[in-house]
Amino acid sequence: MSALTQSPAWKALQNHSKSAASLKMKELFATDPGRAERYRLETCGLYVDFSKNIITDETLGLLRDLAEASGIDQAKEELFTGKKINFTEGRAVLHTALRNLSAAPVAPDGQDVMPKVRAVLDKMRDFSEKIRSGAWLGFSGKPIRHVVNIGIGGSDLGPVMVTEALKPYSRDSSGQVAVQAHFVSNVDATHLAEVLRAVQLDQTLFIVASKTFTTQETMSNALSARAALLAAAGGDTADAMASGAVAKHFVALSTNLEAVAAFGIDTANAFEFWDWVGGRYSCWSAIGLSIAISVGFGHFKDFLAGGHDMDKHFRATPAQGNLPVTLALLGIWYGDFFDAQTHAILPYDQYLHRLPAYLQQADMESNGKSVGKEGSRVDYQTGPIIWGEPGTNGQHSFYQLIHQGTKLIPADFMAPAQSHNPINDHHRILLSNFFAQTEALMVGKTLAEAEAELKASGMDQEAIKRLAPHKVFEGNRPTNSILFKKLTPHVLGSLVAMYEHKIFVQGIIWNINSYDQMGVELGKQLAKKILPELEAGEKDAKVALKHDASTNTLIRKYLAEREG
Repeated sequence: MSALTQSPAWKALQNHSKSAASLKMKELFATDPGRAERYRLETCGLYVDFSKNIITDETLGLLRDLAEASGIDQAKEELFTGKKINFTEGRAVLHTALRNLSAAPVAPDGQDVMPKVRAVLDKMRDFSEKIRSGAWLGFSGKPIRHVVNIGIGGSDLGPVMVTEALKPYSRDSSGQVAVQAHFVSNVDATHLAEVLRAVQLDQTLFIVASKTFTTQETMSNALSARAALLAAAGGDTADAMASGAVAKHFVALSTNLEAVAAFGIDTANAFEFWDWVGGRYSCWSAIGLSIAISVGFGHFKDFLAGGHDMDKHFRATPAQGNLPVTLALLGIWYGDFFDAQTHAILPYDQYLHRLPAYLQQADMESNGKSVGKEGSRVDYQTGPIIWGEPGTNGQHSFYQLIHQGTKLIPADFMAPAQSHNPINDHHRILLSNFFAQTEALMVGKTLAEAEAELKASGMDQEAIKRLAPHKVFEGNRPTNSILFKKLTPHVLGSLVAMYEHKIFVQGIIWNINSYDQMGVELGKQLAKKILPELEAGEKDAKVALKHDASTNTLIRKYLAEREG
């Protein structure tokens, strides 16, 4: 048994959960007129109503006791001051420093990192302004009109999500997009091919995002993009390389300057980031260059400011009023004491359509761990499965399971009060669904209510008896509602930082390392062994394979089919 599950705070929650299992939210609202006012938090442009949860004041008190017993306050200070909390890799975790817009130093090991952070931001500002103004010219003498970010994981998901979310800010006063952003991540050549078809190569800047400049998928795509550019530049490859075409159309987000130069990129156009920047937390860093080019550096800085404001709230606010801490504790409540397996992210804003995928990586790569800090397997649930889609699309697909299925699925709903596109009554319709869904999930519909409804429609008793059970909604399904005035860069920064800190708090309580990702390594290691076998097998179908019977059979089937 682990120290966590044997702790008094955990055992108190276990005992409380037995009685809490019978709580009905409808009854809690009926007996407590002040519940909605008391169970809400408002900060950094976000208004969060968490009253539609299976909780009481006692529940929250016990959850906060758990947080206190886990040492959250000390852990927060270790995060912000640069202690090496990524203990398996011996690294600090300082994505908060990337958005530190104050004059305060951040000095792990006694060395302030902020001068370097500010220098990279200044470089990003100057470069993005050259691109957006048309001052930077490609090999044909034309300005850049497309930027293609080539990365994978956090080097892709973060910039994709943010540029999509902030798309209204990519347009000038006439409604024109100054620079069109594109993204390539999948090593499947189709991803690159479709993007290359959508751009004019002599007006395209490629951003290669790889800290080591060795990431297999990223470098495969970058090399193929370079070949396409050199072909478009005319002449043979050597002539095109000598002409500096690559240097005019490629920049690097990397620290491996030798490899950057060998690729043909001017090392003056290599943007640095550091080993204390985790990939899934890197959109605040030079990895955000595509964001700065797409929406302008001023808006990128507003995004940083939103994250910084949430950092200040998280660091200074006690648990009772702390938004990320509250959301983290609610997640632990359902995952570890109600056996919920998943958590849904449901944005009622089309611009946030990539947020669920972004949070899948942020949460599942961080807290998808089964071994505690001491090296023993944990005996409790850790990270949930994160998933979701924008409303109202999800209402016509998976909401059925949330409403009437056998699984408990806590969900975060979020929506802006103001739309960037106020066309007719679309936004009013959207928000009516946003409010209705959380109400329906909470109140449900009883058998008696279903029977009365059918009777009022004129249905006969026999038909009512047959149909009514299918119209029953159990209700009591937990949700959080997140409202904000408008989806601005500042609000988006606050929202993303809120989830980052929620993940951090849960990792501390679960006693795991949220900042390594060793689970992605084994598949990569095996792929490196299989790749030369595929190359050899294309020449000799009888090549020796040294895998399990299933994998060997699949490889041989592939080799046979590729010639068909």
